Amino acid sequence: MSILLSLFLKLSAFSLIAFGGINALLPELFKLAVNQEHWIDVQTFSDYFAIAQASPGPNFMTVTLLGWHLYGVIGALVSTFAIIWPSSILIYYLQRLIMGIKDPIKKQAIQYAAAALAIGLVLSSAWQISLQINQGVAAYALTIFTILFTLFTRWHPLYLIVLGAIIGSMGLI
Repeated sequence: MSILLSLFLKLSAFSLIAFGGINALLPELFKLAVNQEHWIDVQTFSDYFAIAQASPGPNFMTVTLLGWHLYGVIGALVSTFAIIWPSSILIYYLQRLIMGIKDPIKKQAIQYAAAALAIGLVLSSAWQISLQINQGVAAYALTIFTILFTLFTRWHPLYLIVLGAIIGSMGLI
C-alpha cells in the first residue's frame, strides 16, 4: 500500500475517534507516525507539535505537517482532508439527533457527558505525550513547572513558550 493511501486510511480512522480534538489523539498519532510506520522521528514529531500549537488556527496542523513531511503539498492536503471528513459527517448527524431530543434534561446530560469525555481524553493525551517526548530531568521539570504555572497564575502562556525557547537554545532540554 502506498504511503499516501496508508496515511489517508489511518488518519480517516483516527478522525472518527478524535473526540476532544486532535490533541486527544496525539499519543496514538505519535505511536503510528514514530513507532509503527517510522514516518518521522521523535524530535520531528515534537517540532511539528510545537509549530502546530504556536500557530494560529486549528489543532490538526500536526497532521497537516506530517502529511507535508511525507508527500509534500499533496500529502498535506490528503492528511488534512482525511482528519476532517469522517468526524465532520459524524458530528453533523449527531448534532441533528441531539437537536431532535425534546427533553432539556437529557440534552444537558449528553452535553455534560461529552464535555467530560473530551476533557478526560485531552488530559490523558497530555500525560501520554509528556511520557513519550520528555527526555531527561530538565524536560520533566519544565513540564511540571508549566502545569503549575498554568494552574496557579493568570499570566499569558506566551511566557512559557519564551522560557522553553530559551532553555532549548541553551541545550538544557
